[in-house]
Amino acid sequence: MRANSESYNLIITGVGGQGNVLSSQLIGQALVRKGFFVTIGETYGASQRGGAVMSHVRISSKKQLSPLIPKGKADIVVALEPVEALRVLTIYGNPETVVIANTRPFYPIEVTSGNEKYPGEEEIKKTLESLSREVYYIPATEKAGQLGLPILANIIMIGALLESNLLPLRVEEFRQTLENNFRGERMEINLQALEEGRKIIWTERTKSFMINPEK
Repeated sequence: MRANSESYNLIITGVGGQGNVLSSQLIGQALVRKGFFVTIGETYGASQRGGAVMSHVRISSKKQLSPLIPKGKADIVVALEPVEALRVLTIYGNPETVVIANTRPFYPIEVTSGNEKYPGEEEIKKTLESLSREVYYIPATEKAGQLGLPILANIIMIGALLESNLLPLRVEEFRQTLENNFRGERMEINLQALEEGRKIIWTERTKSFMINPEK
């Protein structure tokens, strides 16, 4: 949390099926265990796979906050889909917002049908960087695929978020929350994903932005 700050606003965004709602719940549980007041608000497009889903996580050391972050007041945006990061920043971002973005695009049906155009890699990158203080590019979907479960991209993104030290939450504390929610092999694979996110946030930030989903 920022020095002298009593509250912090985190948005986790993506599309249906990427697990951002679970991510916000796990982070919220971990912060409550530390004594913070946490309010989570969810907004949905089409909640089925492919529709936009956004979680507002409001963290305070003093009091319970309203569930939705005011426009222009997001401190961190964690995006499981790069264009969703752009969508959120244009409404909730400000020059001090930090972005952690998954690099793998998810093409909506309007794009795959040819009715709309998905922005190019350089356009996305340029716009993200113009609307925020700092952007970390995380190939979370690719790394999750290497672990054998693409859905683990959300846990990889959490690992990257925790390693960035942008939240008042240590990785060791979050591991306890994982242990409260998962058992056996599922726990082990989630721990692997968490560690993968920790490792790549610094090493991957200057590498190629977009991962070609055709490969």
